[in-house]
Amino acid sequence: MADTHRRAPLVASRSDPKIDLALTLPIFVAYHLGVVFLNIRNGSDLLTGELMQLAEGNKAVYLLLTLAIGVVFAGVFAWMGRGHAFRAAKFAQIAIEGVVYAFVMRLVGSYVVGAMFAGKVSLHGFPGVVMSLGAGFYEELTFRAILFGAGAWFLRTATFAGTIRGAIMTWGWAAVCAAIFSAVHYVGPMGDPFELKSFVFRFTLGMTLTIIFVFRGFAAAVWSHAFYDIWVLVF
Repeated sequence: MADTHRRAPLVASRSDPKIDLALTLPIFVAYHLGVVFLNIRNGSDLLTGELMQLAEGNKAVYLLLTLAIGVVFAGVFAWMGRGHAFRAAKFAQIAIEGVVYAFVMRLVGSYVVGAMFAGKVSLHGFPGVVMSLGAGFYEELTFRAILFGAGAWFLRTATFAGTIRGAIMTWGWAAVCAAIFSAVHYVGPMGDPFELKSFVFRFTLGMTLTIIFVFRGFAAAVWSHAFYDIWVLVF
């Protein structure tokens, strides 16, 4: 009981995980509807290829599958959150939070690095928006919800829970995840040439998104990441 009391403040302001997933569905559906018409895809997206295979290359079937997933998940999460946390106004709230956090991320990254620099990628118009939505959803799912979340869960359930040592190890793990998040932007044929300046900038963004994820939840991190990327890639 004492251990539960100690850990409660860390997650007190977070949304319910089911509600968080529901709040990311507009980004999920918009991204998957967009990539079918473009020859681009986020590197962390493992679902689009499977859906296209299931649809046997038929774009109409792919669109129907994507919409069906969105409708089913939205319905399930709306039912689970009925009567308390899940309200239509939550979408407006989380979108506004995303804009504010994206602005803060830009300021924090700029302060740490000393100049506004986020790589040499530039995608204007619709392709940039779609890629930004994909990055927001899939990179947060991969690096914050799964990679950081699994490690943080292990540390919370280990003997370090509720201790200063545990907090230090958890945030140390957050730094490792942020470094991995930054490093993957230089991997593969579409990766940027490595520069310490851009690596530190992306590492700082990764840590900022982790803080948002811990204290505000998955949906806030997804919308913040998506809006930030739209700002950088499109505008």
